[in-house]
Amino acid sequence: MDAIIQAFHEQTPNASVVKERIAFGTSGHRGRATERTFNAAHIIAITQAVVDYRKEENYQGPLFLGVDTHALSRPAWECALRVLVANQVPVLVEKGHGYTATPLVSQAIIHYNTQHPLGDPAAKADGLIITPSHNPPEDGGIKYNLYHGGPADTEATRWIELRANAYLLCQLSDIALVSLEEALAQVQEYDFTAHYVAQLGSVVDMAAIQKANLTLGVDPMGGTALPVWQAIGEHFGLHLEVVNTTIDASFSFMPPDHDGKIRMDCSSADAMLNLLKIKDRFDIAFGNDPDADRHGIVDANGLMNPNHFLAVCVDYLISHRPQWSDSLKIGKTLVSSSMIDRVVASHNRELFEVPVGFKWFVDGLHEGWLAFGGEESAGASLLTQEGKAWSTDKDGIALCLLAAEIMAVTGKTPSEYYQTLTERFGEPFYKRVDTACSAEEKAAFKNLTADSITDTTLAGDPITAVLVKAPGNQAAIGGLKVTTENGWFAARPSGTEDIYKIYAESFKGENHLQDILNEAQQIVDAALSSQD
Repeated sequence: MDAIIQAFHEQTPNASVVKERIAFGTSGHRGRATERTFNAAHIIAITQAVVDYRKEENYQGPLFLGVDTHALSRPAWECALRVLVANQVPVLVEKGHGYTATPLVSQAIIHYNTQHPLGDPAAKADGLIITPSHNPPEDGGIKYNLYHGGPADTEATRWIELRANAYLLCQLSDIALVSLEEALAQVQEYDFTAHYVAQLGSVVDMAAIQKANLTLGVDPMGGTALPVWQAIGEHFGLHLEVVNTTIDASFSFMPPDHDGKIRMDCSSADAMLNLLKIKDRFDIAFGNDPDADRHGIVDANGLMNPNHFLAVCVDYLISHRPQWSDSLKIGKTLVSSSMIDRVVASHNRELFEVPVGFKWFVDGLHEGWLAFGGEESAGASLLTQEGKAWSTDKDGIALCLLAAEIMAVTGKTPSEYYQTLTERFGEPFYKRVDTACSAEEKAAFKNLTADSITDTTLAGDPITAVLVKAPGNQAAIGGLKVTTENGWFAARPSGTEDIYKIYAESFKGENHLQDILNEAQQIVDAALSSQD
């Protein structure tokens, strides 16, 4: 890792090369130091752009600065700190300059801004989190969270991206920096962990978990969740074992993922192998990725499919949060399982279906009209038991504890609970496939309309809808979704690779699912060709 850190400091990106510029995706800017896509210059430029954005939007409160355990995260954290202090931005970091999980930063922002209403001169805190999430050890990442505690919207990230690239083009000549020593001397400490743990009982029924006396296992995967889980076990007196307490920037303890790469993905059975080997020691066990915004749920049946767990959460929460108003909506991304649709409909609640990206749930969670928001990639958050905002970014820790609550209250493991849902609503089969496509084809996705699809059936069933906008908020999908009574597919281009992704689901079995996938490919290819 020394060579990677050296490249971070010594290699300079060329702003005239597109690949080496700053680009904010759905989760901020990510890259590699050795490829000149994540270097000190990128972080300095992004941080200065965030400072400028704060001035534009009249942010006068503190900036909460989080950092995960990847090798590049600490040097990037130091760069950001030097810029922020040079610009007289009040910065709050974890006590003892420790690691900081994403949901803890989100919650800290929300808590501060609740205490300081927007009319207050000291109002509007925000946050930066240095993390590439579950990405390989050599990757780096930085993301920006606004006053509502959640990921910055496209308008904000576009503004920051343009400004940051302008700084890169002029080789950072207009950016002031203080020394690291001065930055560290001026920074303020905040006990993110203690505050988060003390409030957990407001969002999860911790008393029920304590009473059930469950044996819990946790693998933080060498990430920021480690000190949080240690504190949770101690604070609540739980039978909780952290099975891996190692922090190692190379993540050498990780089993390879399905493709042989090291990736701290708690929704992958390959990456979760260490915990799966010892699952029988526990009533229920959990994993988190390095910034703890994702959850992995392990019970006697193994690692739970994230889609299945989301459906369980939705059914359980609607049934076990009597304080929640019946008018609260349930959020899902359009590529998440339609089992959720069936569960929500059975409770006569309103579904809020949005494009891919957790940012679409932020306003609803912050304003308190969205009870739950979840995406198929094992990210979700929810309101407190009183219907208030908890975390407006994904909270992998709270979702793990919710799994324990479900078991404590119902006596069923989450996978047993899911089985009851399949008995009521049918069993869905779900798959994602990737198909190579050109840059031109990727661009053509944006021009698709409902009229681009001339087919009237899909895998033998009448097509009930062709969507290019999400039904929940009418935001562009960036692709399309085709539905029938018994299945659906969605297609959208990758933001980082020359592929498009097809997600599909069937309630009529695996053969029917394969038929959907085969026809989906033909339908999409024909629609893209018609754009020529």
